[in-house]
Amino acid sequence: MNVLKKVAVMALVAITVSCQTTKQTKVFTENDVAIIPKPAELKLEQGSFEFSKNTKFVLADASQKAITSILIDKFKNTSGWNLEVTDKAPSKDFVQFVIDEKLADEAYKLEVNSDRVLITAKGNAGFLYGIETLRQLLPTGIESAAKVADAEWVIPNVTISDQPRYKYRGLMLDVSRHFFKMDYVKKTIDRMAMLKMNVLHFHLVDDQGWRIEIKKYPKLTEIGAWRVDQEDKHWDGRYTPAADEKGTYGGFYTQEELKELVAYAATKNIEVIPEIEMPAHVSSAIAAYPELSCHETPIGVPSGGVWPITDIYCAGKENTFQFLENVLTEVMDIFPSKYIHVGGDEATKTNWKVCPHCNKRMEAEGLKSAEELQSYFIKRMERFINSKGKKLIGWDEILEGGIAPEATVMSWRGVAGGIEAAKQGHDVIMTPGTHCYFDHYQGPQNEEPLAWGGYTPLSKVYTFDPVVDSMTPAEAKHVLGGQANLWSEQIKTEAHSEYMIFPRLAALSETLWSPKESRNWEDFSTRIESMFSRYDFLGINYAKSAYLVMHDVQIDMKTKEVSLALKNEFTNADIRYTLGDKKLTDQATKYTEPLKIDKTTKVHASLFKDDQPVGVSFNTTIEFHKAVGKKVTFKEPYSDQYKGEGEFGLTNTLRGTKNFTDGHWQAWLGKDMDAVIDMGETTSIQEVILGTLENQGPGIYFPTAVTVYVSSDGKNYKEVGVQKRAFAKNPSFDLKEFKISFEKQSVRYVKVVATTLKTLPNGGKAWLFVDEILIK
Repeated sequence: MNVLKKVAVMALVAITVSCQTTKQTKVFTENDVAIIPKPAELKLEQGSFEFSKNTKFVLADASQKAITSILIDKFKNTSGWNLEVTDKAPSKDFVQFVIDEKLADEAYKLEVNSDRVLITAKGNAGFLYGIETLRQLLPTGIESAAKVADAEWVIPNVTISDQPRYKYRGLMLDVSRHFFKMDYVKKTIDRMAMLKMNVLHFHLVDDQGWRIEIKKYPKLTEIGAWRVDQEDKHWDGRYTPAADEKGTYGGFYTQEELKELVAYAATKNIEVIPEIEMPAHVSSAIAAYPELSCHETPIGVPSGGVWPITDIYCAGKENTFQFLENVLTEVMDIFPSKYIHVGGDEATKTNWKVCPHCNKRMEAEGLKSAEELQSYFIKRMERFINSKGKKLIGWDEILEGGIAPEATVMSWRGVAGGIEAAKQGHDVIMTPGTHCYFDHYQGPQNEEPLAWGGYTPLSKVYTFDPVVDSMTPAEAKHVLGGQANLWSEQIKTEAHSEYMIFPRLAALSETLWSPKESRNWEDFSTRIESMFSRYDFLGINYAKSAYLVMHDVQIDMKTKEVSLALKNEFTNADIRYTLGDKKLTDQATKYTEPLKIDKTTKVHASLFKDDQPVGVSFNTTIEFHKAVGKKVTFKEPYSDQYKGEGEFGLTNTLRGTKNFTDGHWQAWLGKDMDAVIDMGETTSIQEVILGTLENQGPGIYFPTAVTVYVSSDGKNYKEVGVQKRAFAKNPSFDLKEFKISFEKQSVRYVKVVATTLKTLPNGGKAWLFVDEILIK
């Protein structure tokens, strides 16, 4: 059956009716069971169970009442029922919790027959996951906050035995770069529990903000929690505030708020692990207490990107370690977690190398390098953390110079750090940027909100596996699990945060929970549609990027023919297209092979489901103009880093995207573009268009002027038009066409000069990016 037809069947679970000889009975198929993450074992039985206003929840002890409220509250919203909780099972129509001490901590069994539902588990973690699975067996309308008319809350009879593949299944939220309110953090915890995730890694400290109240050091939140508001500028295009500039953007959590959060998370079987960065990513702390740095120079809390990170804790001063021990003592009173994350990444040790305190420490401890000094720093903090009955986690940089004896490594720079740590006998949490960094784009950049970079679509997340094939069985045993990371440099709002987390967290949850051999992308891409429906009811601003049609364009410069290929993340996707001004209807042409285009053509395409377009449609124009295939010469050659398609890169009809590494851009650093197009013969023209890109973070700026000159002999040129544009702050990525129109001219040579911004706010050089010169 086609994948999208399967989806249609699944979406109709609540209303599929089969007429039997004596009565109407729900008939379920395996396609109707859309649980994420996929259970370890599931057997579909005949028959079904129907919830009613008389259904009772039978508990083994009172502590389970909070778990049952997940469903009880939903039935109250959707049906107006006040379902009863009791400790005695009636003859039928009940959901019962049964304790079995032999099961693993997070394991559960779910048995549904026509009279009752049994959830068997060792403790509340298993009961919670049993309820969450039961929730996903119900029609998606159960997620509605409003009453659902004529609803039938029927689920299939099933037998499920389930437990996680990995014990660590995490999500990291960065609340330092952009601060999020506690209510949003709790919502995220609810949604994690729905997917059977069990760790919230809480990134509370970084250069741009200190978010946790420390009573012994009040300046950490009085000063460190606030920065100068430069939210109108690109993250990497913000000036460095002076130490005495007052910050107005930020916020922090009180200790009472955090304790309440920890208690709330515990009811969802989620451990909250705090991250208190050291020795780097601590500008916010040094802004509050300059004496913690090597040179004690007052600084302001950075408003944006910091690189290299040189304002770090001094490793030579005893007061640094006293400060950190005092801070961690208060942190550990708030968070009962087994682990404390200390960061340990991206420390530029420039100041350490010249600091007399650090050099004295190195001499006294017999340390040969700054890397060994960092190792000393982390090992010393680990001894303190261990003395409090806790374990230390650090990013994979803590391997440099020698790893602390009992430390757990979180491998983010690929998997190499995790492999090396496992070889040394250390526990590992895999979180490689390639698959687990949710601040990366998940669809074509032209269609996506601002992200940090990279490309990590839903289908790529689904291929993640924490255990690397090259690992030995002994090394693999050290892999605790994996984690998604949402760094928030570009994430300013809760809606944007949701968009980046969902649905990718659903894909990651299955890679961490379900048996590897049961995972199948086609099957998952069917089940995820049901989750989309749940997200709709829950009001989650999830990304629909998986629906987007992507394209690849090639041109044969000999035949001047463009080949346009269309694709989508879904297997056997029903992509349809129209050309010209035709609308995308059910009569659109089904895409089967690359389109061959030899004249200016508008192309519209979309994924279709049930003969209707879904998601954002793909629209482009392949524009053939008079300069296609014409030779271009440059006064200054383009950069070796960004060559585009080479000799005909600006006259090949191929347009760049907001991804400046897509291979379609030619670029100049600190230089004007001075290009001459030889039309080959005298040609009548009246307009020149220059395609450009701006991304101020990495220093890519629109030109300040584009001037067009024409000539008949290639020696004597006259100016025919200019378009100027003054510099403007731009926190986003943008594409812009500079159009210069003029009276019709008969010429052979066209010169286009794009003038770059000469001085950047940070004193550096500007990049100029160009994808096409169109001549009409």
